[in-house]
Amino acid sequence: MTAAFFTGLALGLALIVPIGAQNVFVFGQAVTLGMPRALWAVVGAALCDTLLIVLGAAGTSALLNSVPGLRPAMLIAGALFLTYLGVKSLRTKPSELDDQAGVWTRGQVLRQTAAVSLLNPHAILDTVGVLGAAITAQAVATRLPFAVGAVVASWTWFLVLATAAHAMRRFLTKERRVWFDRVSGLILLVFAGWLAVEFVHTL
Repeated sequence: MTAAFFTGLALGLALIVPIGAQNVFVFGQAVTLGMPRALWAVVGAALCDTLLIVLGAAGTSALLNSVPGLRPAMLIAGALFLTYLGVKSLRTKPSELDDQAGVWTRGQVLRQTAAVSLLNPHAILDTVGVLGAAITAQAVATRLPFAVGAVVASWTWFLVLATAAHAMRRFLTKERRVWFDRVSGLILLVFAGWLAVEFVHTL
């Protein structure tokens, strides 16, 4: 069972660590706005991953492939939302950082993070499809520790990412933090364009 846990942990990290919209969003929250806002982004991203892993273990991947029009709808919704976030980040000004840091609610951060996490069909297919298939491929006795390992990977990675990004803030001026936000916005726009191209290919 210990081996299954660490195998799930390793596979989870292999899927979650590569750069993606979730990572960019959590990192950007921590660098530009700091804690505790970034911690709520961590909670939102990790909870979404946990939900997707559980759904994958329950065999939802077959449902995703069988519902007509679901993938194109997810692609265009994800592209539009990432475009909104990207443009918003690109337009950030130093004077706006204090306003953003002071006026926010846990619900706002959780909703934004959930949208970034759940409107990304590639992330869903990786989590639900790959991890779900890997979990169901395990022997019955090792499925739970394998799934727990994958969930722990998600929570650990996002917490480490946010903590590291927050630590960088002490070495950055407000103007430099704005540039981090703008670079994050540019990366989000790249992901939005990628999803838009995928949507066009489905037509």
